[in-house]
Amino acid sequence: MRRRVNFSFVSLALVGVAAFTLCNRASAQAVGKDALPPAPHTKQIRLKHVLVIGQTKGFQHDSISDAMAAIYNMGKESGLWDTMLRTDTELLTKKDFKNNNAKNLNYFDLIVFTSTTGELDMDDSQKKDMLSFIHDDGKGFVGIHAALDTNYKWPEYGEMIGGWFDQHPWMTFVAPIVNEDPDFPATRHFPKAFVKYDEIYQPKEWSRDKVNVLLSLDPSKLNYENNPRIHRMDHDFPIAWSKMYGKGRVFYSTLGHTEESWADPDVRKMYFEAVKWALGMTEGSVTSHPRPAASTESH
Repeated sequence: MRRRVNFSFVSLALVGVAAFTLCNRASAQAVGKDALPPAPHTKQIRLKHVLVIGQTKGFQHDSISDAMAAIYNMGKESGLWDTMLRTDTELLTKKDFKNNNAKNLNYFDLIVFTSTTGELDMDDSQKKDMLSFIHDDGKGFVGIHAALDTNYKWPEYGEMIGGWFDQHPWMTFVAPIVNEDPDFPATRHFPKAFVKYDEIYQPKEWSRDKVNVLLSLDPSKLNYENNPRIHRMDHDFPIAWSKMYGKGRVFYSTLGHTEESWADPDVRKMYFEAVKWALGMTEGSVTSHPRPAASTESH
């Protein structure tokens, strides 16, 4: 006699097994999912944006590429800023570029001139925008070496940076340097007195009363004999200074003439800290001070 199979019971049993299996799979997946580390939380840190200009309309320094690369790498390695490198002046404007993806000055926090020379390709509106960027918007400017040999026909530029180039009396030489502000971020790593092999500019239309001199030549260790390139009768030769231009921070140094100088950790650190200061990341004085007392100058 054949047994009758209760198909309803079998069907229910199969449904139960399937449900149990699905529950186990879901449970296993949940366990596996929980076992994985959570996705890292992305911390939104706004990088500063630095625009480096290396245009030359006069003397062309071999060290421009080294200077531009140094600023770029400092930002990348520290994670503090990104850098746009340009050998033209197109971005020195607040004009809207609309659809070509170019960034204007509203995007940037700092301008760096790396041994620019001569009268740069800037119209009146660009000059106005650049000065407003620093003076009114409170953003920064760092001038490297020949940035002082730039824009002689633009009086406000000289006022902003602090003066203009007027010869290098000793060309490239072992310069005896005095650290006048060892508390400033860009110069605190230097000893009180030291030497660097570099080309030191003599500034004109420059006044110690309008800047905070950070580094200067030691006047007692210079040779003034038969040197027609010496025009400063006060023998005051600054090497680096800080100042304000309206709301904006300005740093300049004559160091960085040679390609080799950009392999010097002291020079690199000076400019690294100068950029940070000009970006408002650190604090340092911009107050002028009297020239340090010096021993009798050699003639």
